[in-house]
Parts: sequence; structure tokens; C-alpha cells
Amino acid sequence: MTIQQSIPAPAPPEEAPAPEAPARVTPMMEQYLEIKAAHPGLLLFYRMGDFYELFFEDAEIASKALGIVLTKRGKHQGVDIPMCGVPVERSEDYLHRLINAGHRVAVCEQTENPAAARARGNKSVVARGVVRLVTPGTLTEDTLLDARTNNYLLAIARARASSGGDRIGLAWIDISTSEFMVTECSTAELAATLARINPNEAIVTDALYGDPDLGPLLRELPSVTPLTRDVFDGATAERRLCDYFAVAIMDGLSAMSRLEATAAAAAVTYIDRTQVGKRPPLSPPSREAAGTTMAIDPATRANLELTRTLAGERRGSLLDAIDCTVTAAGSRLLAQRLAAPLTDSAAIARRLDAIAAFVSDSAARDDIRNVLRAAPDMSRALARLSVGRGGPRDLAGLRDGILAADQALARLTQLEAPPSEIAAVTEALRRPSRDLAREFERALAEQLPLIKRDGGFIREGYEPALDESRNLRDASRLVVAAMQARYAEDTGIKALKIRHNNVLGYFVEVTAQHGDRLMAPPLNATFIHRQTLAGQVRFTTSELGEIEAKIANAGDRALNLELEIFERLSAMALAASDDLRAAAHAFALLDVATALAKLAVDDNYVRPEVDGSLGFAVEGGRHPVVEQALKRDGQPFIANACDLSPGPGQKSGQIWLITGPNMAGKSTFLRQNALIALMAQIGSYVPASRARIGIVDRLFSRVGAADDLARGRSTFMVEMVETAVILNQASERSLVILDEIGRGTATFDGLSIAWAAIEHLHEANRCRALFATHYHELTALSAKLPRMFNATVRVKEWQGDVVFLHEVLPGSADRSYGIQVAKLAGLPPAVIARAKSVLAKLEAQDRGQTARALADDLPLFAVPSRAAAEAAAPSEAELLMEAVKALHPDEMSPREALEALYALKAKLPKG
Repeated sequence: MTIQQSIPAPAPPEEAPAPEAPARVTPMMEQYLEIKAAHPGLLLFYRMGDFYELFFEDAEIASKALGIVLTKRGKHQGVDIPMCGVPVERSEDYLHRLINAGHRVAVCEQTENPAAARARGNKSVVARGVVRLVTPGTLTEDTLLDARTNNYLLAIARARASSGGDRIGLAWIDISTSEFMVTECSTAELAATLARINPNEAIVTDALYGDPDLGPLLRELPSVTPLTRDVFDGATAERRLCDYFAVAIMDGLSAMSRLEATAAAAAVTYIDRTQVGKRPPLSPPSREAAGTTMAIDPATRANLELTRTLAGERRGSLLDAIDCTVTAAGSRLLAQRLAAPLTDSAAIARRLDAIAAFVSDSAARDDIRNVLRAAPDMSRALARLSVGRGGPRDLAGLRDGILAADQALARLTQLEAPPSEIAAVTEALRRPSRDLAREFERALAEQLPLIKRDGGFIREGYEPALDESRNLRDASRLVVAAMQARYAEDTGIKALKIRHNNVLGYFVEVTAQHGDRLMAPPLNATFIHRQTLAGQVRFTTSELGEIEAKIANAGDRALNLELEIFERLSAMALAASDDLRAAAHAFALLDVATALAKLAVDDNYVRPEVDGSLGFAVEGGRHPVVEQALKRDGQPFIANACDLSPGPGQKSGQIWLITGPNMAGKSTFLRQNALIALMAQIGSYVPASRARIGIVDRLFSRVGAADDLARGRSTFMVEMVETAVILNQASERSLVILDEIGRGTATFDGLSIAWAAIEHLHEANRCRALFATHYHELTALSAKLPRMFNATVRVKEWQGDVVFLHEVLPGSADRSYGIQVAKLAGLPPAVIARAKSVLAKLEAQDRGQTARALADDLPLFAVPSRAAAEAAAPSEAELLMEAVKALHPDEMSPREALEALYALKAKLPKG
């Protein structure tokens, strides 16, 4: 879903379009219209007492999205004003639903006490102001977030190149955990990069959003916010970053390109605007260099079901199968690793060493996992405190985290020769101050409310002034209880009660049958009538009013003192935020290492050998998700070997052509080898008895069939687009899995495409590949392609039926057993019989002999033929014309325009 709403820069209200107001409107509505005009495109939550109210079109949108009643409140320009509202105490639930529906919300709070407004005059309106803009990428509350998933805001900047080859700068931030990353890529790599980051919200320039080439890709993201160009101004990027991080020069931050800095500055500017001046502390930007992670395009991520199944569910995905973590932070880190496998074998080895330490020491693994279960989500607690949305439980979470660090350290120090990653974890867990934990333990009560304004979270004895106020408040309440007993005795009404609400304050309540007695002499001299309801009558007394004032004053003073203490404790936590964040990350690292160790032991995984070669040898390989599903049903998984390593005297990896019937397990075999390579490069043990993986730079998968009707693509067109990406981008170090290429069109068309694709993979891409097909004619290519190997999935026929053995062996299938599979699926017997008759006649034509002859007659695919097919090199005049066409004057700064002019001059013919 794409929402074309922008977050405007702060501006005088008159500069923004506003609903036309009549000459005379109520002061409250005048205030509302002014605030709404300053925040176009957002739903305005306007605080009125215990409710957030919405008016006009906002009310109509919200009532429909939330399923709440749409009512009306007064008139505007002679027309009823639509209105709906949500209670403040349940506002986060409603915000969550609105954000999920693609809306953004401006939260407008009362910024003064109503009594202060009344003191200015009867017609004065309580001062209000927007304190926060709630957008999908800037959430911090637990109720609005998935604890196991990062919530990224992504800024995308583009640098035009006069000769083509535009560059893209990306910066992504999770303000709930303080993570901040930047990178740069080409436009061709943008789709894969977006799929890896998986942002919850992206911000772009208006021009980029409307770009004919990149706009459609951006609009596929869950939420996109186009912004004016000033947010992405490269000339002011460094100054804005230095201002946010309070440093004098950029040297204090990570080394970034100008384009990366532009995207990073746009991201922090947007955060500044949405948080309305409350700057969440962010980690300095960490630069991700090109080529440090395995490139995986969106189609491959979807086909392999890495984090979500094709149905969009987590259950059944690879992440769900391997996630044994016990903390939310650990689950998030595992998902990050799965999204971005490494291409550095040394870094992979360090991760594997950490897992190995806990594979060999089951007692340490179990002890540390028990400690981690009690460790809170410290990074998100810190983020909430930093923007004023934290509560007492967040302080308690930081306290408990420091205490858990001590317990983990006690166990980690018992490890003999801990690997480097575990040693770094140990050092990080030592960083938080234990004095901070002791102070929080001394200050916080045993039972803590969720919201700080509920009070009662400071331990008795911590602050003498607070204890004094509480005693006065509680003593006054005892006076009320005694007063109730005395009034009941004096009036003879045993059911008399003294109650309290936010409207009347304290009041005396009796049933309707006793109301007349209190309104008649002599009791009416003491009891003053306040309100009559259907079954009750309410009164007050002068004595009760005096007691109420004392209780209110004592209660307010106690709450204010608690809030002051809360702010003091929060400031202490934020001052130690770097150390606390380091400990939080250490917990996540520890959780992932112990979780993957548990997975390896429980499911009999093996440590892979990962190196810089082109090797790919897996023995006893298994599909991690399918194996777990079969295990739940008490069935074994049939393991298979796969060796795509270069043969003797060969410099490139092999291509396996796999034939066999439907339902035999070809697709499972393809996917399991891709997943084994991916798991090895995230630094995990793998489901095999042995595995040696040469670093894979790009992983490609073309498996399954699905159309894309929204973009006018048939199933076959989607298949061809995905195949084109593979043939154009796969390198010698890539791993490609292809399933049933060419099946969506006529037989000879499809066979021809599959034939040519295999030749291209062999001669041009020279990559390691698994190619499953029902075109048995393709097996003849093994005679001419030295790195192609035929394999088949073993089956048995028994009394006219087929038995799938799921074993992958050398050789080729001569039949697909499609009719037998159709019979298993329940096709009518008459259809099965007719299909067998037709098949017998078709097989009589001996298509296999024709294919062998074709393989002998056709020359091999030649790489130079592609170059020969290209047009002649363009002339200098044509190059100059193309360079001019590539310019976008409206998007260029004066300096960029001058540089472009010099570049054009340099392209003029010499002489």
C-alpha cells in the first residue's frame, strides 16, 4: 500500500491550506481549524478531556477505518460537523489500527491545565499543540510494534548521472532500537536492496516518487511518503547530521559518501519533524559497503519463503523453522542476518565459532538461555524513555537487564577459551553501571503501573517528601470513610455512600427512595442537592468540599513528586544509553548463538565449511522446514547429496539438470540446497551430514507459478521476467535454482527457451545452478556441455501406481508420470483413461530421438554471439544527444548544473 501524504515542515498556519472558516466560529473550533491547517494529509487526534476527537473528513475516515460511531457536534457554515472520538486510555489500540490501514496521525494534546484557561476568562480555550506525528516508520510503543521485527524508516536519495547509471543512496533507521545504517547502490540493485531492508515506511522526493522508471517500484512498498526537495538537500546534509548528533564535523561520524549523507540527513530531519523536537538518541550511522552481503532479489526471497510464506504468514517460513531465540532482540537479530547473509568467510567463521562453543557445552547453553528469558528488551525501553513515552516498567526493564548481565557474565566466565564473538559479548555486558541498577532497585516499587501518570511506582521510604504527601492523601481518605459512616448514622440511611467521579468529584449518593428525606428539613441544611439519576440522588456538603480540596492537593503533590523522580531516573538511564545499548546488543548476539546451537543439536545440523572457492558440495542435505513438518508427523526426511563444484580441470561450477515426475521432490531438492547455502552464509549450522560452500555472491530462485495481474503480467510473463533477471545478472560466483522454465507456453516454444537458457547459464553466466524440468529432451545437452550433469528423482511403479522414493540419483527420467499424479489428485477415471490413450499415440512419435538429432545439429550457444547482435557503437553526436536527454534541470542545484555543463562541453568533438 502506498500513501501519498507528506509530513510538512513547520510553517505558519496561513501558508497551509485550511478549511474555509466563517466570520464567527466557536473558539474551540477556531483552534481546531488552525491546528488542522498546519498538518494537512494527517488525521488529527484532538484532545478533549478523556477523549481524542476527530472532526469533518477526519471523523468520516476514522469512523469507517475503526468501526466506531460517527456522530455530529455543532455546525460549521450551516452544516453539521461530523465527529467521532476514542478514549485516551485505549488510544494506542486505535492508533495501531489506523497505522495498519495506511493512515498517519497528528496527536494534539492539551498543553495547559483547564483551570489556567478558565483564569483567563470564561471564553478562553485550553491551549493545545501537536506533540507527535505518528507514522508507520516512527513507532516506539510496544503495543504498536511487533517485538520480533525491526521497524525501519528508509530514506532514498538519487544522484543523477549525465551518462546514465544513476546512483541511489539509502539510510534506514529503527528509532525503537536506535539502529542507523547507510549504503549506496545502483538503480539495478535497488529492488534487491529494498527487499533486504524491508522498510515499514520510505521517504523520497516528489520527483523520485513520480519517476517513470523507479516510481512503480517505490509504490510497491507498504508506505511511501513523498517530501519536498529541501529535505534531501545535499548541500545542507552534513550540517543537519552534525546538528542532530551534536558534533562539530562529520569526522566524528562514519565515513559516508555525499549521497549516503544526503539520505541520512533526510531521515533524521523527518524524525525531527515527526517527534516534534524530541530527538531519540540514535547510534552513529554504520556504513554497509557494497558486496558485503549476498544479493537476493525480491522474487527469490518470496520463492524461498525466507521470512514469510507465499501466503504472507511467518509460520512455515525458514525464519519460523530456525528461530529458537528466547528474546525479542535475538529474534530481530536473527531476522536481520537471514535478510543479509555475509560474503566474508572470516566473519562467517567468527559466528560459527560462537555457535560451536555452545554446541559443545550444553550446560552453559541451557543456563544462559534461562538467564536470557528474564532479560527485557532494553533497546526499545531506552527509545521510549528518550522520547517521553516511557513508563515505570521501562525503568524496571533496564534494571532487570543489568542484573541479568551479571548472571550471564557469571556463566560466560566459566567458558574455556571463549571465541572472539563471545569475548566481545562479555566485555559489552560489563559496561552498564551496577550503581544504576541498584538505584532503580531502591526507587521502584514491587508492583508497577504501565503509565507513569497512574502513580504508585516509587517505593515507600525512597523520598521522604513523597511519603509525607502520600500519608496526608491516605489519611484524608480515611476521614472520608469515617464521614460516610457518620452521615449514614445521622440520617438513618444505611445505604448512603460517598463516591467520586471526574465530573462531580466527591459526592453523597443515596437511592431514589431516600432522596426526598435529604431534601426535606432539617437534613437539607446539611445536604445540598447536586444531581438526580434514574435510581440515585446525589448531594454534597460543605464539609465534604473541604475534605475534597485537601485530598486533591495531597494527591496532586504526591503524583507530581513521583513524576519528578521518574524524570530524574530517566535522565540517569539516558546518560548511560551507550553502555545500555551495547549490553542490549550483546544479549541479542548471545541469544542468536545459543539458539542456533540448540537448533544444531536438536535437529542434527553440521558446521559448514565456508571458503572463497567456487565449491558447493553437500552430503545428506535436508530441507529445514519440510524436515520439521515431517518430524511432527513422525515421518523421516530422505536426505540427498548435491555437488556443483568445478570438476577436474574445470574453472566454473556445474549445472545439474534434474528430471523426474511431479510430487517426487525436485522443487524441495532445489530449495533445500539454496537454503543450505544461505544458512551457511548467515553463520549457522546447516541441515546436512557435511557441507562445503564456496561464497555465493548472488542467490537466484525461479520456482513456482504465479501471475501479477495488477501489473498486467500473466503467469508466463512473470516467469520470463524473473528468468531474464537471472540470465542478465548471475555471475560465476552465483547460485541459481530454476524450476520448470518454459512450461507456461506452447511445448516447442517452452522447450526452445529452456534449451537456450541452459546454454546461456553454461557459457555466459558460468554459475553453479540446479535446473529442474519436464523437458526430457534437454538431457541430451549433457553430451555437449561439459559442466552439465543429469540427475533424476527415483520412483517406482507398483500395480499401475507410482511410488515416490525422493532419492536424487545420477541419470535422467524418460517419463514424468503426470497421469499417475493426476489420478492421485482425483481426476475422474474416464479422463485418466482417455489421457493414457492420447499419451500412447504421442509417445509413438519418439520425440526423444528428435531431440538427440537437434542437439547434434545445433551449434553451441556462443558468448560472442550476444555481442555480435548488439548495435554498432553510437557516434559522438548521438552520445552528446543522449547526455542532454538524461539531464533533469528542475532537480539540479546550481553547482550540479555547472558541473553538467562542463561535462557536456567535454563531450564535444575535438577540433
